[in-house]
Amino acid sequence: MVRRVAVVGAGNSGLVSIKTCVAEGLEPVCFESSDDIGGLWRYKESPEPERSSIYRSLVVNTSKEMMCFSDFPMPDDYPNYMHNSQLLRYFRLYADHFDLLPYIRFQTSVRSVTQRPDFSVSGQWDIVTVNGDGDEESHVFDAVLVCSGHYTEPVLPMSDFPGNEEFSGRCLHSVEYKDADAYRGKRAVVVGIGNSGGDIAVEISRSAEKTFLSTRHGSWVMGRMSSHGLPLDMIRVSRLNKTLSLLLPKSLLNWAIERRLNSKYDHRLYALKPKHR
Repeated sequence: MVRRVAVVGAGNSGLVSIKTCVAEGLEPVCFESSDDIGGLWRYKESPEPERSSIYRSLVVNTSKEMMCFSDFPMPDDYPNYMHNSQLLRYFRLYADHFDLLPYIRFQTSVRSVTQRPDFSVSGQWDIVTVNGDGDEESHVFDAVLVCSGHYTEPVLPMSDFPGNEEFSGRCLHSVEYKDADAYRGKRAVVVGIGNSGGDIAVEISRSAEKTFLSTRHGSWVMGRMSSHGLPLDMIRVSRLNKTLSLLLPKSLLNWAIERRLNSKYDHRLYALKPKHR
């Protein structure tokens, strides 16, 4: 008997899960709550509740050489670091090449996943789904792969900012940011120096009257490119570097990396030098 596998979500993880299940002789059924594949990488003009959201200019921070599926290289004409629309196009090429779309039920949300009464013997799951018309349906599966992502709930801790109630400006999470046009001629502060914080601060600074980037602890800032114009992750992620990191003293490794980063610009001069190595 062929084992049935439920796949929740048709983003990049969901697509490769469907393909792998088919290759292993399983019967996957993917439930996707939206009307298309791509998950996080589908740009929308307006953020939707309980869905991830990206900004118009977003470029990936992992090179195509490192992030492509091993059995489906990215097109040669793609840049090392591609725009979000190119990555979504790559997922479409992948889905078409392996004929994955017939396994996906679009506009179908998973309402519940529970163990069956005889789970200790059968290992099976009861799943309840609801389609776009509001009709519920019950299913039985031998396994469940949850590929729904983890960038769906924005964290906006306004209670940590005393006085925000009297602030006459606008406070928003990066999930609501789309482009810098709304900040033209304004003064803006971006809180947080993660990937999106750095991206958005740079972009806003080209339109705003003044842009501030606020960070509590500083950060070691690394560019996407390494020596000889090669992608940073291609150079850093290797068996040699992994072996060296296990053999050499951590203090020596930290000194070498920090020295190289500070040769581009001194982190201390820009109040970016963190306490952590």
